[in-house]
Amino acid sequence: MQTLEKNAQPMSGYTMLFNLLALLGISIAAFVVGEILQAGFLSSLLWIAGLFIILAVLVLAIGFFAIAPNGSVALVLFGDYKGTVKQNGFFWSNPFFMRTKVSLRAHNFESDRLKVNDKLGNPITISAILVWQVEDTYKALFEVDKYENFVKLQADAALRKLAGLYPYDNLEDHGEVTLRSGTHEVNHQLEAELSERLHMAGIKVVEARIGYLAYATEIAQAMLRKQQATAIIAARQKIVEGAVTMVEMALAELSKKQIIELDEDKKAAMVSNLMVVLCSDKDASPVINTGTLHQ
Repeated sequence: MQTLEKNAQPMSGYTMLFNLLALLGISIAAFVVGEILQAGFLSSLLWIAGLFIILAVLVLAIGFFAIAPNGSVALVLFGDYKGTVKQNGFFWSNPFFMRTKVSLRAHNFESDRLKVNDKLGNPITISAILVWQVEDTYKALFEVDKYENFVKLQADAALRKLAGLYPYDNLEDHGEVTLRSGTHEVNHQLEAELSERLHMAGIKVVEARIGYLAYATEIAQAMLRKQQATAIIAARQKIVEGAVTMVEMALAELSKKQIIELDEDKKAAMVSNLMVVLCSDKDASPVINTGTLHQ
């Protein structure tokens, strides 16, 4: 990934702190000597030197800063980017540097629930969960305005686009990828879309997945009834296929073992009775026939 980020190497804060304490000691010594002399040009000169040293110490002390693990500080001098410090520790830099802290930790973000249309035009409610982190501090600070807000807006835009690529569900075509069933492919598509959008901001997408998915409130009941009807029809088809197979087996076994001779009318009656028993959604009530098959 092309980047303009530079690695800055500031001075150790402990070394500079020791130097400042030494200067402060010198200034105190100057005051003491000036106080001993009480008067004269040398006494005034020592007092002025002591004041200048204290002022210098106060100015230089502004340059101290500390970086915790997975943190960074970007250094800018009068609009000129000087580099980014990513190693953790205690440092000192030019007091005139503008220091901007940028967290390199992973951020967890859940988008708002959006009402959008799926591929078939059905209104749905959807949200995404995104794990991201800053990879390039230069791009995050200077290529976009407020990179945290940029991530939120691009997540919403990517989610809207994703919802239009797939139907919410399709019970009639089990091979089609849908938002509800194609979890792996849909999440991979969302992650790829977000990675492309956030690349310009120096943001790395660690993980992206759908967090919430449902039909919109105004059609939820209607779509639920449609799903139930589709499921019932599919179940009935399986029951009928199984019943036909069982009837074929029964007739074949009766004919093979020559248990009873059945003409076409009797076969039709047996098939009708077996289909009613096997396809009924209630238990059959048996009726014992004490006569002949003709009765």
